[in-house]
Amino acid sequence: MEKSKIMELKKIAYTIRKHIIDETYHAGSGHPGGSLSCTDILTVLYFHSMNIDVNNPRMEDRDRFVLSKGHCAPALYGTLAEKGFFPKEELIKLRSADSYLEGHPNMRTVPGVDMSTGSLAQGISAAVGMAMAGKLDKKDYTVYAILGDGELEEGQVWEASMAAAHYKLNNLVAFVDHNGMQIDGLITEVMSPEPVTDKFKAFGWNVININGHDYEQISEAIEQARKQKDKPTMIIAETIKGKGVSYMEGQVGWHGKAPDKELRDKAFAELDEIIARLEVV
Repeated sequence: MEKSKIMELKKIAYTIRKHIIDETYHAGSGHPGGSLSCTDILTVLYFHSMNIDVNNPRMEDRDRFVLSKGHCAPALYGTLAEKGFFPKEELIKLRSADSYLEGHPNMRTVPGVDMSTGSLAQGISAAVGMAMAGKLDKKDYTVYAILGDGELEEGQVWEASMAAAHYKLNNLVAFVDHNGMQIDGLITEVMSPEPVTDKFKAFGWNVININGHDYEQISEAIEQARKQKDKPTMIIAETIKGKGVSYMEGQVGWHGKAPDKELRDKAFAELDEIIARLEVV
């Protein structure tokens, strides 16, 4: 990936991070920590890798995306709005009674959302079904998904994973947003799913380990996954909870808490500074 493209994607990602902060601030609730950690992955998918059309969100041969960790909807909404699926002005209505931007993605009301999610582990199961449908219909689209690492504690993840490998769903590419934290603390202390890499390999997946904030690594992993002939691919992305906002980074308390105005302004100042530096590179 060219340096200019990386700079372009970084600017988009940090703009999306501003959306996440503003969404949760105005809602007074939400999940900024895990939204910020998966932002770079979403940016590469929607602005570089996926075959989608904002003017035809239901295009039959489009690539599909499932946010299995549906509570991180602020990241998906910010990405979709920045891409042009709906007006950015709608973002500050997150979780409002008169808004279609619910706390979890709703495929019936939000342009660009391919699957309603929220109950952990059900998203990856839906993604497996969507990939199976693609095979049965002899379509060449790819189904992408992002799981949380705490979500891996759900047994349904492993039932879905077993099915994906059994049916050789090489059109399924999933990410684990491996930031090491969930709402109750460190994943290793709550109910450890480790070793994540070995588990997915044992379940028959092609597994790729990357830095989830490195755009080149994300892009290359996706390209490698597309070359798989008979296996689904799980990309284990090492990330930082709250990435991009100093007081949120690595802090489990920001899993499901919204910033007040002072902290919103502080986050904006930091993100604006990063965007300004990227514009002069």
